[in-house]
Amino acid sequence: MSDSNNNERLELTKENVLYLWSKTYNTDGKPDWSHIFKYYSDDIVFQDSIQRIEGIDGFIALCNRLTDRCKELRMDIESIVKEENIIIMDWKMTMMFKKYPSTPIFGSTKLVLNDEGKIAMQRDYYDLWGDIFNGIPWFKKPYRKFMGKKFG
Repeated sequence: MSDSNNNERLELTKENVLYLWSKTYNTDGKPDWSHIFKYYSDDIVFQDSIQRIEGIDGFIALCNRLTDRCKELRMDIESIVKEENIIIMDWKMTMMFKKYPSTPIFGSTKLVLNDEGKIAMQRDYYDLWGDIFNGIPWFKKPYRKFMGKKFG
């Protein structure tokens, strides 16, 4: 399962995605995405709860900003499925910021592969504020009560 050659790309199977993403996040510090950028198309569209980025340069800049903001970042992929050109992962991401305690965020990622087998679209789904507010003891209960009353 080697992708040591800079131009060589593994086929994005479930097993290879797990392998590649496990090399990205570690328990010893900051993530390193450099080995997976070659798996993204130049016109990648990335979207999450906060932003929409178009193009590989913007996506790389996004990854670098996240690395700079976190003291440590870890991702545990809990499940993964692939159906034709779509890969979906459920994950738990733990971010350790410089001035704040660890914050676990639970979410899912949908990857859509183009005809070349590169990632053309990545959509991350997560409840950023809910997961962060769950970590604030005095705020968790009123926030959940508000959400249940207004949206439940």
